Amino acid sequence: MHRNLGILGRRFAWAGGIEDTFIPQERPGLRALDEYELTQHYTQWRGDLERAADAGIKILRWGVPWFKVEPSKGVFDWTFTDEVLPYMVNDLGITPIIDLVHYGTPVWLEGSFVDDAYSDCVADYAKAFAERYGNLVRYYTPLNEPTVNAEFSGLKGEWPPYLRESEGYVRVLLPISLGIQKTVRAIKSVDNDAIFVAVEAMHLGITLSSGAQKAAREVFYQDLLCYDLVRGVVTDEHPLQAWLIEKGASQAVLDELLAGAVDQHVLGVNFYPWSGTRLDVDKDGRVINVGNDVVGGQLLDVLRLVHEYVDTPLMVTETSNAGDMAGRKRWMRDTIAAVAQARREKIPVLGYTWFPIFTMIAWDYRTASTPVEKHLLHLGLWDCAFDEDGTLVRHHTPMCDLYSRFIKRGSPRTRKRVV
Repeated sequence: MHRNLGILGRRFAWAGGIEDTFIPQERPGLRALDEYELTQHYTQWRGDLERAADAGIKILRWGVPWFKVEPSKGVFDWTFTDEVLPYMVNDLGITPIIDLVHYGTPVWLEGSFVDDAYSDCVADYAKAFAERYGNLVRYYTPLNEPTVNAEFSGLKGEWPPYLRESEGYVRVLLPISLGIQKTVRAIKSVDNDAIFVAVEAMHLGITLSSGAQKAAREVFYQDLLCYDLVRGVVTDEHPLQAWLIEKGASQAVLDELLAGAVDQHVLGVNFYPWSGTRLDVDKDGRVINVGNDVVGGQLLDVLRLVHEYVDTPLMVTETSNAGDMAGRKRWMRDTIAAVAQARREKIPVLGYTWFPIFTMIAWDYRTASTPVEKHLLHLGLWDCAFDEDGTLVRHHTPMCDLYSRFIKRGSPRTRKRVV
């Protein structure tokens, strides 16, 4: 029997999200990436929330800029969140799913995720947040997309702590997993009714030849590796335990994760047009990745795989498309149809999230030198453009109306076309 999930369990959750990547650290060739600053959400937050409410969105994934609310260790500045959260919840009736960490750490945490103090510091921050906002917030994502975080921080070296290769990936992923465990326990110590929504980017391994089938399955295991570490199932029988040890994981840390296992009540699936991993075998017998494109309906394949693997309620916590308007509409219809079919198959998909609800700044802004207006990524229900005064203006698109019509229908279904 699953825990009472409140609003997520009572009716289908049509949700939205605001892009909230926070990488405040700068170095030569790498600019700070603070989505709230770049999209002007810090100054336009009230209008952004009102647009979401007007569209019928009652649940919103919204992130806390940790580096701003804790500008130095143990010193908190809640000015921004004190304004936003009461207005969101009390005035607009929107239920937040709080992203406590959306990739980045504060500048004062010198080693970022591999700092010896990281897991305790993130738990202390989470506890302080829950103590202050427990009357407004019940739903938490301890850390968004752990494996993507480990990829950019530990494999590619673009985000702190700037590590590379598989060893760097593992070195980042393990403390992230410990931090999630400690975050859950810290919040539960002050709010035992809190609900935790794990969020991970999922990829569909698509095999173009039989020799790539094992590799396609490993793509799936990699996507859920942090989730498995947090829930304490990475034992000798786990398909990736040997790989973790080969890449530098100590048995002591793996034992610590087993001993500290915690449950997260909902598993969020993120799925985009680039969420495929198309695998083939070259002339020398090596498995190669030859593309990453998928179509919206293939979300159903991912939901089936995840449901087969873990008995946890699911939610589509991110999906969108940056194509033309026809392509965006098709993606929305096809992914919602996939959710409808999954629910017909008794897969417990509790909600669907269009993410983000307005234009974000593409991550390549961090590594480029071109102006911010060159990096607008139109994934949202509202498209944004800078006016002559430098204000990033939100513009209504047909996607707003389409999503509102889906919301008004209630639970997702595909018998009648929504135009």
